Amino acid sequence: MKSFDTEQKEYIDKFFSKSFSKCNISFEIFPPADCEIESKFWNFIKILIKFRPKFISITYRNTSNSYNKTYSIVKKIQKYTNIELAPHITCINVKSNELYNLAKKYWKNGIKHVIALRGDIININKNINSLIYASDLVYFLKQIANFNITVAAYPEIHPESKNAKEDLINLKRKIDAGATRAITQFFFNIETYLIFRDKCISQGINIEIIPGILPINNFIQLKKMIKITNIKIPNFINKMFQSLNKQDEKICKLLGSFIAIEMIRKLKKEGVNHFHFYTLNKSEIIYAICLYLGIKPNENVFNKT
Repeated sequence: MKSFDTEQKEYIDKFFSKSFSKCNISFEIFPPADCEIESKFWNFIKILIKFRPKFISITYRNTSNSYNKTYSIVKKIQKYTNIELAPHITCINVKSNELYNLAKKYWKNGIKHVIALRGDIININKNINSLIYASDLVYFLKQIANFNITVAAYPEIHPESKNAKEDLINLKRKIDAGATRAITQFFFNIETYLIFRDKCISQGINIEIIPGILPINNFIQLKKMIKITNIKIPNFINKMFQSLNKQDEKICKLLGSFIAIEMIRKLKKEGVNHFHFYTLNKSEIIYAICLYLGIKPNENVFNKT
């Protein structure tokens, strides 16, 4: 008779082998705000790397010295691992020669994948003759080098777009300019994503549309985040959280992981095989979700020093 430990190990191994490699994952991270939390940040990065994501994207904030900060993060992660890195590049308030130099620097240092975004137009500096549209940025980058370019997509319509049709036209322009895939803004309604995907196909947009998944760590913070977007929170999610006390962080994370896992399960049934996680630099829920997907942490992904 097999021991309980042996049966447990066989069950876990069977679970992992059944689920593993059936889907790809990728992560978005952002540079730490200050030195005080930098050590925690690098521990967090090491956790993500163990799950062998297809790529890790690193955000950029349109502030002084931010590009240098993103670049230094990219260079440091390269020392740890050969996992693909995709820094964000935005064009608003950035001079063309600065964009050119940055793109050349990334390419020279082995970064072939970038996330091309327009950037925040609210604080636009009219004294800087910068590119205005993400499609222009995609074209600009493609003239510098044959980058693998990912762009943004909006299943619930970009807040500045007049309607869904205009949104699709803008996405098509980015694809025609040379983008190779799109990652959606996060959403919670599965049907919204599926309808959007169908509309993309009908408009000749045949690239991969990767769903952006935001595991809920803090519901109050989430409601603040979506105020300037068209993202809708379904009633069943609102009801889940409405009776929660502000201090119920563990229960919030438990519910957040359940919602994300259910979304992934349903999307997988619809043929989706790549999920991009907006991590908010928090690893607990991401760790649980990856285990659910059957992705075992692997120490062998680190470069030998």
